[in-house]
Amino acid sequence: MRHGKIIAALSAAALALASLSGCGTETKTEDPIIEGVSGDLEIFSWWVAGSEANGLAALQGVLADKYPDVNFVNNGAATGGGSAKDVLETRMAGGNPPDSFQVHAGAEAQDYISAGQLEDVSALYDEFGLNNVFPKDLVDMLTQDGKIYTIPSNVHRSNVIWASVASLEAAGLSTEDAYYDSIDAFIAALDTAVAAGIEKPLAVGATWTQVHLLETVLMADLDQAQYNGLFDGTTDWNGDEVKAALAHFAKLMTYTNVDRDSMDWEPAMNKMFEGAAVFTIMGDWVPGALDAGNKVEGTDYLWAPSPGTKGTYGFLADSFGLTVGGPNPEAGKAWLDVISSADGQTAFNIVKGSIPARTDIDLATFPAYQQAAAESFKNDKIVGSIQHGAVATIKQGNDTGDAVSKFTTGAMDDAALATLQGELAAAYA
Repeated sequence: MRHGKIIAALSAAALALASLSGCGTETKTEDPIIEGVSGDLEIFSWWVAGSEANGLAALQGVLADKYPDVNFVNNGAATGGGSAKDVLETRMAGGNPPDSFQVHAGAEAQDYISAGQLEDVSALYDEFGLNNVFPKDLVDMLTQDGKIYTIPSNVHRSNVIWASVASLEAAGLSTEDAYYDSIDAFIAALDTAVAAGIEKPLAVGATWTQVHLLETVLMADLDQAQYNGLFDGTTDWNGDEVKAALAHFAKLMTYTNVDRDSMDWEPAMNKMFEGAAVFTIMGDWVPGALDAGNKVEGTDYLWAPSPGTKGTYGFLADSFGLTVGGPNPEAGKAWLDVISSADGQTAFNIVKGSIPARTDIDLATFPAYQQAAAESFKNDKIVGSIQHGAVATIKQGNDTGDAVSKFTTGAMDDAALATLQGELAAAYA
């Protein structure tokens, strides 16, 4: 099972990024690598709103400077983001692929590779000089049977808690530190907020954000080896440790907003600043949205590793590949050049809140959060995200979402909890 290789490579990749927070080089406008490219470039991306759309726009700007004769088209935008993967799957199966599409690095890409829908882009790693600037172990993680099929634009962290300073104060909670050393300690803080009149202090959105919350609970309640074992078969999804974690997840869901299924992560996050919630647990695409909203760390918000996960880094990376049979493969290659270039990774990650995959970018110009995240990635224990495809295939991710949605829209009683555990076990069997 390749999941074991992915998991092992995650920890090694973190060590290889030791130079990420220093030893940088200044970037300049780069010359195009793909000569004579023109025409439409059709990509598929779920970056369609908020800070994510701003990050994509930053990449589009680099593309326009570097390849002015290429016309950028993002047909993922037409899906509204949430259904982009489903629409993409239909198009790919129907023989109507875009030139390039967004996919999470790791297990999620395996489905497209197995279906013969992604080109081998190993030669582009040489042509673009990526083997010299991407950590070797990160490249190893992306390699399957000696071939590489995607190029990462960034590295993200999934296990982060965000808190409104004003809401913390209103709840009678510490405004100095948002970290809680266990799920039980976090539940006690949520009870304090409820007693202070904030009825639903934990903000979440639609199903995928709930799966995101679940994975952070699993990271907290299982040690690194146990968590990784969920995906290589050495930890029993039907075991008592997972049962206890799922009970914690069920408890946390009782503190969440009742309109959760009608919104994405960013409107849910905003509840913190409206006084309707205190916390949200979400990945580090959040800083881009907070910066865009003129929110200041320490004054308006705090962040910390999600409860019980200090010393753990929940890994994910956005990446793009070159589709088999894409209408303009040269434009697709130009896009991969842009998203992997120093200019592209700098422009994109500063806006997005993530850190570059390249090791030759000086982070001194990056916001404080990204600099801290780079240090965490270098030093912490690395585990892969479920929701964001590092350790879950598309089918496993879909099955996980279905099971969680059934649970959180239902009674969430003991019988439902047992059903949830059984369905998760079946998804990863």
